[in-house]
Amino acid sequence: MESLIEVQYALDTFYFLICAVLVMWMAAGFTMLEAGLVRSRNTVEILTKNVALYATACLMYMIVGYNLMYSDAGNGIIPGISFFLGGDNTLDEVLASDGDIYYSNLSDFMFQVVFVATAMSIVSGAVAERMKLWAFLAFAVVLTGVIYPIQGYWSWGEGFLDGLGYSDYAGSGIVHMAGASAALAGVLLLGPRKGKYGPGGKINAIPGSNLPLATLGMFVLWMGWFGFNGGSELMVSNVDSANNVAKVFVNTNLAAAGGLIAALILARFMFGKADLTMALNGALAGLVSITAEPLTPAPLLAAIIGAAGGVIVVLSIVGLDRLKIDDPVGAISVHGVVGVFGVLAVLLSNPDATLLGQLAGLAAIFVFVFGASLIVWAILKAAIGIRVSEEDEFSGLDMSECGMEAYPEFVSTRAD
Repeated sequence: MESLIEVQYALDTFYFLICAVLVMWMAAGFTMLEAGLVRSRNTVEILTKNVALYATACLMYMIVGYNLMYSDAGNGIIPGISFFLGGDNTLDEVLASDGDIYYSNLSDFMFQVVFVATAMSIVSGAVAERMKLWAFLAFAVVLTGVIYPIQGYWSWGEGFLDGLGYSDYAGSGIVHMAGASAALAGVLLLGPRKGKYGPGGKINAIPGSNLPLATLGMFVLWMGWFGFNGGSELMVSNVDSANNVAKVFVNTNLAAAGGLIAALILARFMFGKADLTMALNGALAGLVSITAEPLTPAPLLAAIIGAAGGVIVVLSIVGLDRLKIDDPVGAISVHGVVGVFGVLAVLLSNPDATLLGQLAGLAAIFVFVFGASLIVWAILKAAIGIRVSEEDEFSGLDMSECGMEAYPEFVSTRAD
């Protein structure tokens, strides 16, 4: 019996770590997607932001974030505070469920930390092409170390939202809407890119520089999402859990497919063309839609939920543009607006979820993350500024922020 428990422990720990690697791979997906959807003169800065935000998230979650999110000393609203892996989260401790030890505590940390980085990656795309690099990274310190873990504690850390019955299997609200809420606060203070909006409500398209790269990024995200949702089952070492993981994978895949096709068809009717960028965001919207509950829907319902997300994201991107909320990659629509839908879509298949619980979760997460982020962004704006100069925006952030160009062989040489 003891040897069987050890095998289960090893298998579940290994599964958790492999899923963490898949979610970490999503960082590459976000990087490629964003780099493809911005202009070439801003590519290096986007790449720098994404690699730096991932490292920042890892360090801040190790220093304080993980202990905040999984605090044993909190009161349900305010978590207890401790620093570094240790204390309440000792390195040699294992997690248990109903008395059954099933995976290493450090594998849980590894799985959770890549979720934090995902939330911050959402912010990166929304504020692209006009935000100062170091202001962005300063915000990343606060979001990944404090803001995200506190709202995560309310649900996954068994805080007050968990007590209210808020259900969010893998984080449509906790990860995706939270990241989009932080992004929205930054975008509102930043304002739109120069030339994006003209007189009389005119909206000027600003095409991305590398759609093959953006498409590859979408596929990388689609693949990584199997770890995102599949790993949230938390174990795979018994028949029930293994079957659950298989169903989560199938539903995740079908939701993405449904979202892509629905967005592509709607874009064809609205714009008269097969819009690739809408198709890419449609797939991601399908994934966000199913993330709050990928286990209980039947496969057909999962595809329908994904398709609904694909329709919503197209309408949201168009709507935000009309409101002059400039989001170069559609991150606020994909992760925020569709994140709200995903949390509510739980009610379609999970009989244990309640409308009150879902609405309470959405309201608490949005109000806190948006409000706290707005304060942090405002402080950064007053202290160091958050927007680059008009001249630097025109010439591109690659040279002004990073001192190099992504595609130097395609840029005419300037005289010294």
